[in-house]
Amino acid sequence: MEPTALGGRLASSLVAPLVRKLFVADGPGAGLVGRPVRMKDLVSFRGEKRTLGEKEVRRLAGRLVREAGTSPGEPPFPPGEQDAVTGALAGRLLALGELDMDDVQAVRLGHRELARLLVRHAPAAHGLSDDATYFLDSATEWACLQILEFFTRRSTFVARTLVEQTRAQSELITRIDELITRVPRPDARDTAFERRYLPHVAQRHDHITIYGLDLRDSPDRWPLEVAYLSLEATGAGQDAPGPAPDGDEPADSGRLPAEEALRTASRVLLRGDAGSGKTTLVQWLAVTAARDGDRVPYVLPLRTLVRTGPLPAPADFLKAVGCPLTPPDGWAERVLTAGRGLVLVDGLDEIPAADRHRTRDWLCALLAAYPGNQWLLTSRPTAVRPDWLAQADFRELALAPMRAPEVMTFVRRWHEAARAPEYEAALLDSLRTQRDLARLATNPLMCGLICALHRERRGYLPAGRKELYDAALAMLLNRRDRERGLDTADGVELGEEASLELLQRLAYALVLSGRTEMAAETAEGIVERCLPSIALPADPRTAAAVLRTLLLRSGLLRRPAEGVVDFVHRTFQDYLGARCAVEEGHLDVLTRHADDTQWEDVVRMAVAHARPRERASVLRQLLARDTARLTLLALACLEHTAALEPAVRAEVEARAAALIPPRTPEDARELAKAGPLVLELLPGPEGLTDAEARGVTVTASVLGTDEPAGALGILRRYRSHPDLDVRRQLVGTWDRFPTEEYAAEVLDHLDRDDLLITCRSDEQRAALARMRPWQRVTFRGAHPAGLMAAAVPGREGVRLLDLCDNPLIDDLGALLPFSGLDGLWLRGCDHARGLDRITELPVTDLALSGIADLTGLASLHSLRRLSLDQRLPRDGGLPRVLPAGAALEYLFLGPHALRHRRALGGLSGWATLTALSLGTPADLTAADWGEVAALPALTSLTLRAPSSTYAFESMPELPGVRDLKVSFHYNMVLLRDLARRLPNVRHVTFRTPGATPPHPLHAEIFPSAEITYTRS
Repeated sequence: MEPTALGGRLASSLVAPLVRKLFVADGPGAGLVGRPVRMKDLVSFRGEKRTLGEKEVRRLAGRLVREAGTSPGEPPFPPGEQDAVTGALAGRLLALGELDMDDVQAVRLGHRELARLLVRHAPAAHGLSDDATYFLDSATEWACLQILEFFTRRSTFVARTLVEQTRAQSELITRIDELITRVPRPDARDTAFERRYLPHVAQRHDHITIYGLDLRDSPDRWPLEVAYLSLEATGAGQDAPGPAPDGDEPADSGRLPAEEALRTASRVLLRGDAGSGKTTLVQWLAVTAARDGDRVPYVLPLRTLVRTGPLPAPADFLKAVGCPLTPPDGWAERVLTAGRGLVLVDGLDEIPAADRHRTRDWLCALLAAYPGNQWLLTSRPTAVRPDWLAQADFRELALAPMRAPEVMTFVRRWHEAARAPEYEAALLDSLRTQRDLARLATNPLMCGLICALHRERRGYLPAGRKELYDAALAMLLNRRDRERGLDTADGVELGEEASLELLQRLAYALVLSGRTEMAAETAEGIVERCLPSIALPADPRTAAAVLRTLLLRSGLLRRPAEGVVDFVHRTFQDYLGARCAVEEGHLDVLTRHADDTQWEDVVRMAVAHARPRERASVLRQLLARDTARLTLLALACLEHTAALEPAVRAEVEARAAALIPPRTPEDARELAKAGPLVLELLPGPEGLTDAEARGVTVTASVLGTDEPAGALGILRRYRSHPDLDVRRQLVGTWDRFPTEEYAAEVLDHLDRDDLLITCRSDEQRAALARMRPWQRVTFRGAHPAGLMAAAVPGREGVRLLDLCDNPLIDDLGALLPFSGLDGLWLRGCDHARGLDRITELPVTDLALSGIADLTGLASLHSLRRLSLDQRLPRDGGLPRVLPAGAALEYLFLGPHALRHRRALGGLSGWATLTALSLGTPADLTAADWGEVAALPALTSLTLRAPSSTYAFESMPELPGVRDLKVSFHYNMVLLRDLARRLPNVRHVTFRTPGATPPHPLHAEIFPSAEITYTRS
């Protein structure tokens, strides 16, 4: 019978009082004084407090047995065994006094285990049937269940249980802490190790090293944070763009910042030419991850891994790269299993081709075993085919060449890192003005070399650029790989001289063909024909292997597309092609092509390679052609000629001196036709006259459309020039250059005196807001009044505001924020009205042409200068429109204001006029000229081209006029007629649309006057 079945026969209300009698009553409290009371001291049938004896316990047992036997249902055992069962149950209950435990411990045991203890301590029950034995065991368990229920209701049980649990927990915590101290958890050991490993990675890779530099005073290491430059990469399926012909910028083709490559894909194969910044990017990613702590970086240079034996498992990553730290067992696997790794595998091209297949298998096995991590693999473009890792879901990216702004940023950071700021500005100017130098500086490696050479020579590049190219070639072809510890990748050993011999043959073939790329098959043929000269067998297999080595390791040759070969820089092609031409004695071939701008650099480099007698011959042939461009090309060649016949040098310099610097704006524009070569030859402002300085700025401005970077390098040298014409040229050429850069490099440095800046676009208006305040500003086009006011810092200091062709200006009250306005010119603002609104402004100079309404002009009594080229009312004359109370000193009336007869009626009312300017599309009447003659203070007269040869028939003599300006110089009849009416003129200015030589008749017509010519 199960205890639960037995419980169905015995009511708890009957059993509970019987069980309670087995124990003495307890007192209140938790029983915390002394040790807990043991169970044998709680029973009521032993000790001093006993209330039951053995006889009473047997009676309790008998009652339990009887109640079970008389309950409804089948008897649990034969009736004849009742006494034996009662005695056995009593013995087990009496065994409670033998148990050495307290009530809490008994409850913790449970009723079944307590029953087993009672059976073991009680006398054995012999001779019972199976049913009686089964009943006895069930009754014992049921009694124990009631005993434990009784214990849990005692007043001391709950309190003592809490105390015991607290003590047990405290002891358990102490032991666990001791265990943790002796044996740390794996994650705790990992965390402790990563606190050491991540700073180690950040410190180890926090510098940039340029291998191959052989310079005394220039460092070869820079802090990564200072020198790192964010490069760009092109997306999958796009070839890495190389420099466009003539240095044009490549088109933007889906670029993204290279350091964000792993944000767009967790697996990236990054390709890049030699020196393009692949290893630097790996370092940056490692340092960034180590400092952020979001991923655990592993920097794995393949050239190191393949030398140490089999490619390592994750547990051996650190050992393989020489990390001095020892990680906990299994640490790397736990990191990669959790997907926290950043695995940076650098230099696939730096290991032999046979090892690349093994590397791919190794990489794919790691990818399959440890998904969820980030992986970056770097390689030069031609090391493996485009889809080499496509099945492993790698996205392919290619590092793009540096653009001009990135080059400028690199140079600034390099000089900051090298602590050589004094050399920065000169190098930036050289990069802007020297095209071949700018074409060379398209990756961090070459930029670093140029910076180092420039600093080595105390702020000057080599006297001849040949030295720069020689240093670059030596670094790329030999020294860089050797210092990085690279062996020959594919088993073809080529020294520097052998590589140069092959490369220059390829370059010369491209130069002769007028191309920048050739078929790979053609290149192999050229290499095969050259192999005997470098002691290699002339067979196609060797030629293919040699070309592959040049593509992979030279850093000069690349494969932009399948089956095509070209040079990474056009500069290297020209340099090496010229070297080959000189060795072959083909200088005449070069000079015959000197008229072609594509051959300029080849000619210059040939002069650098040639012997002194050969140089003289080339330069004489260039001068013999007697063109400005070839004369300047000869001058440009002089920088490459250390040894040259003095007479030839003197002739070149003398011929070029007639061209540079230009003396007039006309000479400057003619000089600009020689092309961008001119920019390298234009001088700085030191030692030039103001006219020559202006000529240089005009030439650079004209060339700014095609060569903005080079022209800007010239113009920034003149930004502190004091001459007004030079400054006007600088401020007037803004449209030819990048808006922000020109504003920061030139405009913001100009002296503002008498200078008017013109703002045409939204970009220029935004740039204007970031410059120092201007006092004279022109806005051309549709600029809202509020945005114009916001674009001028310190707008209350603006003295002249010129608004031209602006349909958005209607209510002139919108200009009141320009509270210090002295001059206001409104031209082509056909909705502007409300001149009376600006009476609050201190305007003394007003020009109006094509505005909506002149109402309110008469109220502007502060005017001293007024220009009107607008139709006026027929009736009432000028007094009806002009402010009668204004003390005008200058008045211009344009063709539209003089459309009707008696247009000058009432002009004599402004007796203060000293200068009058008239546009005369129709003849003025005698009455009009009478008004002019009546002006007592008039000394200056300006006349535009009249429409009739009889224009001055009605003009009286004006003896007070001393200064005359006319825009017609060819009509001698008109000029003679005019001269008779101005007997006292002392200065005549002819305004002409172009350059006009002095006319001998002008001096005859005006014998007592000084005559000048200006461009209108």
